[in-house]
Amino acid sequence: MRAGVVVAAQPGVEDLAVRAEELGLHSFWVNDTPMVHGDPFVALSLCAKATSRIRLGIGVTSPALRSAPAAASGLASLNALAPGRIICGVGTGNTARRTLGMRPTMAARLEDFTAALQDLCAGRSTEYREGDRVRDIRFLHAGPHVNTTDPIEFAVAALLGPKAAAVAGRRGTGLISVGLLDPTAWHALHDTHRHAAHSTPRDPRPRTGSYLVTPLHLLHEGEDPHGDAARDATGHLVLSLLAFAADTAADTPAFAEQLGPEEREAVRRLLDRRGTTATAPDRHTKLYPNYLGRIAPQDRDLVLPSLMNTLALVGTRDDLLARISTLEQAGVDELLIQPVVDPPTEMALLAKLLT
Repeated sequence: MRAGVVVAAQPGVEDLAVRAEELGLHSFWVNDTPMVHGDPFVALSLCAKATSRIRLGIGVTSPALRSAPAAASGLASLNALAPGRIICGVGTGNTARRTLGMRPTMAARLEDFTAALQDLCAGRSTEYREGDRVRDIRFLHAGPHVNTTDPIEFAVAALLGPKAAAVAGRRGTGLISVGLLDPTAWHALHDTHRHAAHSTPRDPRPRTGSYLVTPLHLLHEGEDPHGDAARDATGHLVLSLLAFAADTAADTPAFAEQLGPEEREAVRRLLDRRGTTATAPDRHTKLYPNYLGRIAPQDRDLVLPSLMNTLALVGTRDDLLARISTLEQAGVDELLIQPVVDPPTEMALLAKLLT
């Protein structure tokens, strides 16, 4: 299985990209969460100039964050700096929208956005709509300013259901998901993807990848799999799920209702600890600070073993290789880790494990 890394946009990110390339990793992704992290296009521009081989990804952008012309311009500009090395993840903007106190966009809008990006980034014209006005648009000066010749890879984020996987199939893109370690769920996503692809006539498209984002922690001999070190390495994803459950408990209760009693109690404690409620209109300002950052020691108790086991890869070397092999058989092409404790060391571990 291929290996890559996902990080937050911040000064010095290009140094991590250089190290990832030296380690032989396949891809280096930067989050697109504007009110939490820095700008991914700025960060990846630095990475593009500092590297020569590694693929560079946006993980993920959304029509609820950026217009298609603006996003396509950013992508094609990156493609001019790193020809043929750009990957664009697209999604409904679930997290990035919720950090604004807003809801994500709908699958239909995601599909239109993806289609527009594919057209523009390939040098084709596309239909662009603002209200009742519709116009055909295209890059007017592609050659000197942006690269629409070398292909850009696209991957649709499929997190909570089959609709996004169907969009990916119809648009001929890859898939990207977070914390989805259930091989059965991956089989289901790929079945939906294939069915949608076969039912939508279109020109043949190149094979694209399936990407799984997850924390990774290798246990030392005799180490507690749910000890402080493991919780620190995986807690950012666990707390992101709890924050999502807390944020959506009032307007989208179905997700929180799927959690067990212990997990629901952790959601309640998180709300209390952040000094907010599930119905407070400003709860997003309390729940999302330090989103996907290293957790505070006082929050370790919220990193429940049940959620660690569900969302993260924790185990001995043999345990990890066995789980990764099962995921590869289920159709996952690339494992993307989110290192927060010691990124250079965690990237080296991934490289040693998989490359």
